[in-house]
Amino acid sequence: MADTQFDVIVVGGGPGGYVAAIRAAQLGMKAAVVEREHLGGICLNWGCIPTKALLRSSEVGHILHNLDAYGFSAKDISFDLKKVVKRSRDVAKQLSSGVGHLLKKNKVTVIDGQGKLAGTDGKLRKLEVTKDGKSAGTYTAKHVILATGARARTLPGMEPNGKTIVTYKEAMVPETMPKKLLVIGSGAIGMEFASFHHDMGAEVTVVEVVDRILPAEDAEISAFALKQFTKQGMKIHTGAKVHKLEATAKGAKAEIEVKGKKETLEVDRVILAVGIVGNVEDIGLDGTKVKVEKTHVVTNEWMETGEPGVYAIGDLTGPPWLAHKASHEGVLCVEKIAGVKGLHPLNTNLVPGCTYCRPQIASVGMTEAQAKEKGHELKVGKFPFIGNGKAIALGEPEGMVKTIFDAKTGEFLGAHMIGAEVTELIQGYGVAMTLETTEAELMHTIFPHPTLSEMMHESVLDAYGRAIHF
Repeated sequence: MADTQFDVIVVGGGPGGYVAAIRAAQLGMKAAVVEREHLGGICLNWGCIPTKALLRSSEVGHILHNLDAYGFSAKDISFDLKKVVKRSRDVAKQLSSGVGHLLKKNKVTVIDGQGKLAGTDGKLRKLEVTKDGKSAGTYTAKHVILATGARARTLPGMEPNGKTIVTYKEAMVPETMPKKLLVIGSGAIGMEFASFHHDMGAEVTVVEVVDRILPAEDAEISAFALKQFTKQGMKIHTGAKVHKLEATAKGAKAEIEVKGKKETLEVDRVILAVGIVGNVEDIGLDGTKVKVEKTHVVTNEWMETGEPGVYAIGDLTGPPWLAHKASHEGVLCVEKIAGVKGLHPLNTNLVPGCTYCRPQIASVGMTEAQAKEKGHELKVGKFPFIGNGKAIALGEPEGMVKTIFDAKTGEFLGAHMIGAEVTELIQGYGVAMTLETTEAELMHTIFPHPTLSEMMHESVLDAYGRAIHF
């Protein structure tokens, strides 16, 4: 008979859930993961990983169409969309099976089905698991961690039909490449899909309701990004409203209003990228003290809900809704349960954000506006890609690095970057902020030459009027 009692059961096998279960096992706890679909969750199967595989293909396409700049020529460049999509799916499949192997290696039990809180049995939490509508057993644990993630938000009058009006999930596996695409929403997901389709030859229009694209980023980075996307040939409307969206025989029709003027846009496909909602339904929250606000579970700094023995992590809880934040929360939650000493609650200010459009965007810490709002007097440094030897050699001279310091104390408050490979560079600033570095340590750090990372040094120097190469 299968074992049904555990120290920790995690509901959801995404980057928060499976990491929490592995850490629990490492700490000597008997752990299980309940997963209804794919190990690795949305991130690994339908988000972070497969989108990067698609974007890699579009990046190759962009290079192939600009070979002359590098001294090459090629004729009849074409792509096979089925192969592009297959590569993306194969990457996701490889990593998902890898997660299964890691759980097995760490002796974590994987329970196939959907988990639901079902009251208590003495001091233990009860969890009912169903599969295809049928009972798949009742399990008990001292601690239950909810990691059920989130799904794409839909708006009234803009419901997806799965074919011509789609969310990220259908956009991951297109059967055809649209000639004309409308993306509604200009956050990270919207701009990554806009970038992919544009580099694959589609005519792309982006509509954003607020007054700038990538609204979570520093305003200067948003403005730089807008300039680059417009230069590439994308049509971008900010401060715009979609009044009507409907499927047509050939695609979709949208009625949009930009600065008081209405226009009708006919396209082959629409991608909705208007945010996410937490998967709070059917997990047994009714009758518990678990509080839900705006579709997300409320927790304290240790991921504890209002219900004893029940925790929540990842996209099910508050922002930022990022895989690496979920993984960090999973580890922190389990270590707190295990009584590990010297833990620090998650500081969301230290969670880096990365967007893999072309050019890439990455940030950590406060924006300039946020730092001013908090009353800091600032020293701000900037350095352009055009002043960097490696960027020019790569043929990537468009970009900038921006750093923000407290003028009085030298505290490092934030860093914002746009340009080639900045998603790989941002962790340098992340380490610096975690170590509570000031400008002095960063100035005395030796950066290798020739690298893009030298711009990180120069931006710090510029904040104090000491930039060498610009």
